[in-house]
Amino acid sequence: MALCLGHPVHGYYRTRDPLGRGGDFITAPEISQMFGELIGVWIAATRAAMGSPERLDLVELGPGRGTLMVDAVRALRSAAPGAAIDLHLVETSPVLRALQEDRLSGVSPHWHEAIDTLPDGPAIFVANEFFDALPVRQFERRETGWCERLVGLSADGTRLVRGLSPEPDRTITRDAPVGVVLTVPSAALATARTLAGRFVRQGGALLAIDYGHVRPGFGDTLQALASHRFVDPLEAPGEADLTTHVDFAALASAASAEGARIHGPVGQRDFLGALGLRLRADRLKQRATPAQAEAIEAAHARLTDPARRGMGSLFKVLCISHSSLDALPGFPASA
Repeated sequence: MALCLGHPVHGYYRTRDPLGRGGDFITAPEISQMFGELIGVWIAATRAAMGSPERLDLVELGPGRGTLMVDAVRALRSAAPGAAIDLHLVETSPVLRALQEDRLSGVSPHWHEAIDTLPDGPAIFVANEFFDALPVRQFERRETGWCERLVGLSADGTRLVRGLSPEPDRTITRDAPVGVVLTVPSAALATARTLAGRFVRQGGALLAIDYGHVRPGFGDTLQALASHRFVDPLEAPGEADLTTHVDFAALASAASAEGARIHGPVGQRDFLGALGLRLRADRLKQRATPAQAEAIEAAHARLTDPARRGMGSLFKVLCISHSSLDALPGFPASA
């Protein structure tokens, strides 16, 4: 996954704009401005809960085209007109950086290759469909134990094939039937621990929105998307988006172990509903043409529909924060 997505020459994200109808997939900010606007409202409320610092470090992990942040900053400036924003974007793609620079020129963002170079201090992080693209390790239960799934060459050397390590990993003690797959999101867990430790020491919060599950379990959710269709992950390395379902329970557990406060996870439908998505849609429709009103309603349904084609239940929202932030919008009161 790391090579296919991030290789400096051939990596999927390094060589193209993958978003939109002409790309390989569409994210929530591209569906409707309402999504980013409500994230901006959430940022403003979280800033207030942090004591309304005069200057706010706002960080987006994997900002895509910059669409979410354009809408979020507009709403943030309306909700908190006195807030001074230092925007930081963690982005490795030169193609997407160029789009972000064009769209966010009025905010003068700072770019980073990794979270390690971000400035110290309280900060609010936003990560929409970021954790699903971080590389994972997979293990398959065999009679001898948990053997790691590997990728190698076919016998004739013409294609990539899956294989198994001949020796099991003795550090994994979970019980399961033979043939079951265990996914270990090692990179995502490391990121969650790093950010949680930062919030404990310096203050702040992370809002993570992604598709995934809230209970630990087994299964292979690695998938590849090209031109809005599922393809074999090994068929054309570097030419398709690779993702896995996010294990929100594991992220929450890793962050909690560092001393951070956990909010959620909750379904995207509930989160956006609590922030006023229905009211915002109705207000936009009042000034819209009939065709625009229909598009607004379709976007509302896409963002909140719990059915298979919608994002309302599949997508979850999790917040990791400093322990002092005990009540944040969109989430039930945390313990």
